[in-house]
Amino acid sequence: MNDKVILPQVNILTSPDWQEYALLDSGEGKKLEQFGKVRLIRPEAEAVWNRKLSETEWNQAAAEFIPTAEENGGHWKKKASFPAEWKVRYKDLMFQLMLSNSKQVGIFPEQACQWDWVRQQLSPIGRSAQVLNLFGYTGGMTIAAAAAGAKVTHLDASKKAIQWAKENQTASGLGSDSIRWMLDDGLKFVQREARRGNRYQGIILDPPKFGRGPKGEVWEFYKSFPELIQACGEILAPDARFLLVTAYAIKASSLTLNNVLAEITAKFGGFVTNGEVCLQDRSGGRLLSMAVYGRWQKERDSLPNLERTMV
Repeated sequence: MNDKVILPQVNILTSPDWQEYALLDSGEGKKLEQFGKVRLIRPEAEAVWNRKLSETEWNQAAAEFIPTAEENGGHWKKKASFPAEWKVRYKDLMFQLMLSNSKQVGIFPEQACQWDWVRQQLSPIGRSAQVLNLFGYTGGMTIAAAAAGAKVTHLDASKKAIQWAKENQTASGLGSDSIRWMLDDGLKFVQREARRGNRYQGIILDPPKFGRGPKGEVWEFYKSFPELIQACGEILAPDARFLLVTAYAIKASSLTLNNVLAEITAKFGGFVTNGEVCLQDRSGGRLLSMAVYGRWQKERDSLPNLERTMV
């Protein structure tokens, strides 16, 4: 008789606690969003359904990102005047926003649920925790971990992104010694940390589909991620609390992340979960999947459907 295998469940995460952000509507390849006092339209290929709000509501957007054929290509078309920079708050975290050369504005609002989760994992150990955030961008995860009292190492290949993250650190009232800033290639840095014997209680990865390091190192998810995630397993501390991976714009199931996390954390015990990070529009309650995620945690928490994955 075969042993019963517990199949992993695909969990759906949303971020319902936002007060200064909302996905107002979605459909016909676009999403209508409110960031503080600024309303924007951005392309969203997965929004294949019809819009629910009127053209009048959509026409109130201050700017729209117009994509072009090349990946990440396009430009912003302004329809009304608004500040070049403005801020939004999530609980006690503050983020500075602006229109970038791509469709991004400085935060991924769907990740607020992950910010909360990281803080929850860190709450029992507070200031004794060392956290590594790879591909840190403008620092949403970094700021959340630092606000929980952790000492955070924030790594990114972009000087502009690191400067933006520093501004978020200041806006959130965090001390200058709470974050160590690294302009580096992720894999090379992790390998050096392993040789140095440095270990982390928490590791966060938000790798792109494609990118380049500060010295032109090429990153391609399917070629580079396997080696990087295995290397990250080598720098988890014996008392590690969590490992979180979020992946955007890749053709992969969250089960892919589930399987590799279960493998590299097997010696630690704990729990592995996976699923999709979503936004929910206010107009119809529809869920818009933004990314897949996988996460390992040492201890069970209050979130539903947390079962150790058997592989």
